[in-house]
Amino acid sequence: MINSEISEQLALMQLSDSFFPTGSFTFSHGLETLVQTGKIQSKPEILYFLQILLRNKVGVSDVVALIHSYRGCKNGNIEAVRVADRMLFVQTAIAKNRETQRQSGRALLMVASSTWQDERLKTLNQEAISRKIHCLHPVIFGAVTSVVGLKERNAVLAFLHGLVTNILGAAIRLGILGHIQAQQILLQLVPDIEAVWSTAVSMNLDQMWSCTPFIDIAQMQHPKLAQKLFAN
Repeated sequence: MINSEISEQLALMQLSDSFFPTGSFTFSHGLETLVQTGKIQSKPEILYFLQILLRNKVGVSDVVALIHSYRGCKNGNIEAVRVADRMLFVQTAIAKNRETQRQSGRALLMVASSTWQDERLKTLNQEAISRKIHCLHPVIFGAVTSVVGLKERNAVLAFLHGLVTNILGAAIRLGILGHIQAQQILLQLVPDIEAVWSTAVSMNLDQMWSCTPFIDIAQMQHPKLAQKLFAN
């Protein structure tokens, strides 16, 4: 359990670091398809891709579920975590996305429950093993950050930072972005991340939505690519 501001900052860095083994770095969120088909080739196009993903999908679905899972776990209400998990599963229409979310969430929960000894994580781990919960990554991230004592806002920022840096890393590996350009985009996304937080914090689970057809189609086409570096 976190006892100081320094400890919280260290936990924030630990959970948002790609060194933390959840496998999220293997996800491109449809970017690989768009690059291979020539629809995204430049820095402005990657920036726009991330803005749409944040504002029209992740920020109004994944982050909302994360926040409600965080609050439930903080209050010792595991049922609220289950509900957030179930609602996000229904909201995630693409089967491949549900599966990658489950894989990443399961990995996060396994590592976190071994690192931070807590009965709430132990319970969730047991329910994941018995398949009583879907174990989607945003929901588990909310629960874990609550257990380790991060502030709600910092939990959301850590999640979004990890998502964006993973996608920018994918763009670098795909050869359409350099490291300096990636850092510039990360800075340009600050207003979008702030807007996501401001919107999601007041939403309930019934208000979750997403509208990213261009990205959704790219994600559904991904399994048909002849060569793939990423899981989605």
